Amino acid sequence: MQWEFAYDSPKAIKELLAEKGFAPTKKFGQNFLLTESVRTEIVRLLTLSPNQHVIEIGPGLGALTTLLLKEKAHVTAFEIDRGFCEILREDAFGSHPNFTLIEGDAMRTLFSYLQSKERVDRICGNLPYNVGTTLVAKILESSYRPPVMLYTLQREVAERLAAEEQSSQWASLSLLAQMDYEVSIPLTISSGHFYPPPKVESSVVRFVLRKESRVPEALKTSFLLLVRETFGQRRKTIYNNIRRGKIGGMLPPEAIEQLFSTSGVDRQKRAEALSWEEFLALSSALDMLRASDTAGR
Repeated sequence: MQWEFAYDSPKAIKELLAEKGFAPTKKFGQNFLLTESVRTEIVRLLTLSPNQHVIEIGPGLGALTTLLLKEKAHVTAFEIDRGFCEILREDAFGSHPNFTLIEGDAMRTLFSYLQSKERVDRICGNLPYNVGTTLVAKILESSYRPPVMLYTLQREVAERLAAEEQSSQWASLSLLAQMDYEVSIPLTISSGHFYPPPKVESSVVRFVLRKESRVPEALKTSFLLLVRETFGQRRKTIYNNIRRGKIGGMLPPEAIEQLFSTSGVDRQKRAEALSWEEFLALSSALDMLRASDTAGR
């Protein structure tokens, strides 16, 4: 039986929390998405089919969960707040055959869970601002590639994830996200749609898996290392960041010089000025130099 609750009513939310002796916790960055039309649009953007396996991170009281279950999805929810876990388990969905609750910090529990599963069709969540960036980056750096992911994040973070190359918001997070996914922002949500209202705007960022990665598998280790290094200090040139970073500790000075001569990339550029082609050229050159250095030892 589906749990009926007035998710669009701050009064109903406050009364439920008061009845249970709970409250939204600032530490966990909890803000409830009130507007049903927005929640319905988020579910539509997931393009679900019946019986697909959906991971939901941070379900809170289950406002999105209830819509996912109505779509006949199999939902595994990861929730850190013990009070919300009690409501989800005892009042809302504990008896629902398609609902599984995993209690605890998703940063610690999600990846061991993914290792045990052959298939995950979707990952979604209204992510707390304080850990959202870190969690999304960790998922993107992992080997798990669900066909579609959808996260509600702070607008500035979403814009970095979806940034165009060589734009002012182009960052290591942009490259990491767009390596294997088409990234878009189909929805921006003002603070008035949440309770309590956050001090910033939120955006829904959508990830659709590419048919083919922009980075060949053999180059990914070098690519990710370069991305981290070159964006290390944005005001410095890529040459200075590389020379003084991990790559500079791995390779002799003459190899650093060769990295730029082989790739044809201007060493005086800053990371945000590089194109995808230039990052790939540097990655290819670095991969050859690392292989040559290893063979020479």
